[in-house]
Amino acid sequence: MDKYYSYTDFLKAVGHYQHANESEKLLNDIYLDLFLNRMQRLQRIEQLKDLIDSALDERNEEAFYSYTKELNELQESQELDESQETLM
Repeated sequence: MDKYYSYTDFLKAVGHYQHANESEKLLNDIYLDLFLNRMQRLQRIEQLKDLIDSALDERNEEAFYSYTKELNELQESQELDESQETLM
């Protein structure tokens, strides 16, 4: 799902006036991919919180540290994405 869309590709699609549908399709693909990535990340964050709770209940220190590390990384990437969105 992590597709790379370059600004150049977008400009090429937009530059062809007779192919306006191509640029709209590319833009829709970009937005859909961003949306799905965000939903997947949010779902994984919730899943990790549940796994952390279970690890605490079971006193599984190794699992706890593993899940919290992944959770922190996801939350950092989410904060980075949100800060980039506000700049746009």
